[in-house]
Amino acid sequence: MSLVTQTPQWQALQRHWDEIKEARMQDLFAADPGRAQAMQLTVAGLYLDYAKNLVTRETLGLLFELAEAVDLQGWIRRMFAGDRINHTEHRAVLHVALRNRSNRPIRVEGEDVMPLINGVLTRMEQFVGRVRSGDWTGQTGRRITDVVNIGIGGSNLGPKMVCAALAPYQREDLRVHFVSNVDGTHLVETLRRLDPETTLFIVASKTFTTQETMTNAASARDWLLAALKEPAAVARHFVAVSTNAEQVTAFGIDTANMFGFWDWVGGRYSLWSAIGLPIAIAIGFERFVELLEGAHSMDEHFRTAELPDNMPAILALIGMWYANFAQARTHAVLPYDESLRFLPAYLQQGDMESNGKRVTHEGLAVDYTTGPVVWGEPGTDGQHAFYQLIHQGTQLIPADFIGAIHSHNELGDHHLKLMANFFAQTEALMRGRTFDEALAEMLAAGLPEERARLLAHHRTFPGNRPTNSILMERLTPRTLGVLIALYEHRIFTQGVLWGINSFDQWGVELGKQLANVILEELQRGRIKAAHDASTRALLEHFMRYRDA
Repeated sequence: MSLVTQTPQWQALQRHWDEIKEARMQDLFAADPGRAQAMQLTVAGLYLDYAKNLVTRETLGLLFELAEAVDLQGWIRRMFAGDRINHTEHRAVLHVALRNRSNRPIRVEGEDVMPLINGVLTRMEQFVGRVRSGDWTGQTGRRITDVVNIGIGGSNLGPKMVCAALAPYQREDLRVHFVSNVDGTHLVETLRRLDPETTLFIVASKTFTTQETMTNAASARDWLLAALKEPAAVARHFVAVSTNAEQVTAFGIDTANMFGFWDWVGGRYSLWSAIGLPIAIAIGFERFVELLEGAHSMDEHFRTAELPDNMPAILALIGMWYANFAQARTHAVLPYDESLRFLPAYLQQGDMESNGKRVTHEGLAVDYTTGPVVWGEPGTDGQHAFYQLIHQGTQLIPADFIGAIHSHNELGDHHLKLMANFFAQTEALMRGRTFDEALAEMLAAGLPEERARLLAHHRTFPGNRPTNSILMERLTPRTLGVLIALYEHRIFTQGVLWGINSFDQWGVELGKQLANVILEELQRGRIKAAHDASTRALLEHFMRYRDA
């Protein structure tokens, strides 16, 4: 099996890049009056403008041909059919089944998984209803006011991001908190303001053995029992999202309050499952269903739309175009909505853990870039931090701008000023400013010509910096579901294009294994393993001053 770089389609794209790489986007608009209309798409309430990219209609045609050559649509069919496309772990990949609101049968090894999913959703609905109504109480009979989700990775980032994004849909008398870092500060500072009698913990770990999660959970249990004394209180203040009934029972949690999921649900794609329990408690089960429905609408679009009209595929192909032909190494996600402040971090895991791979499905070492570094912050904060690099730095950084037409908090003209910056930044990144324009501006302001010429070099912007603009009417559970699913499928599509498995994460394991060895050494105060000289020196320094 040859690499994708050896295909005629890839080589045609390389030749095309050599022809187009010096082109200016403004010239492309001038040459194609219909460009803006042709390069926009509306799907399930999301409006995408991708006209401000260094692509032409010919570029897109060549990219679609590459997608056909790697059988993208075949991979899509296999995923939705429940085939074991995660071949290194011999698993299906069915986060799409978790939000399959059509209830169309989806089978794994001949078994329809929809009854299993619906069963867990029914149990979640019942539990959420009891917590939100006050029917579920703590050990002393007081209703729950605070819920602490203890997890890490996908068991933390997804629910935390969604709860922050959907804060307008939450009640003031029921607050949700997230603890993930094994650094004791995270747990201590979270619990400092909470009352053990009115706090409920959700421990989210499929195996119930994840080191960080179980360390935090054990300390949270100690905190609870120090106040309530009775071991029976654990069952009233802890529930589990797990599949390990034995460990859940040993912890003190009633397995009647254990919510399971399956090995075909990857951690970073799991917020749609019982991992989303804190979301459902925060916003109510009906709105959690709206989140699922939004994602399902994007799933159906991705599954059925032809490539030229397929929003996730278009974004994936354009992203690959920059990564592999323009040699862009990063991708910025810039939400112009404070509620989406955790979206870039969420997508860091989704993208970088999925596509940070160096071998193909067949184990061949790649000779091309995979998985870009994903990063970002909300606007307008980012404008006063790193936009300088995007505008005038030496790196090409493609960026996605995400905004809403209406805000949940229409305070004076705040939202208009926010969105004025949104539109201005994408226009400025494309247009830039020439030396002559900068010079004329300063001369018009009365600067001496010699001074103006000097400063004009510093005030020149190269422009031609690519952006995608994504707009929604308002950030709601439904539109958020659409947005998240859009990025999930974008990530999957790029994995297909690169010929890699987007659904395993072996790179996470080595550090965990070594940490277990070192933890034992730190606990015993004695180094036993054959570490490298640097690590050994660090351990000795730490132990020496720790003892002191």
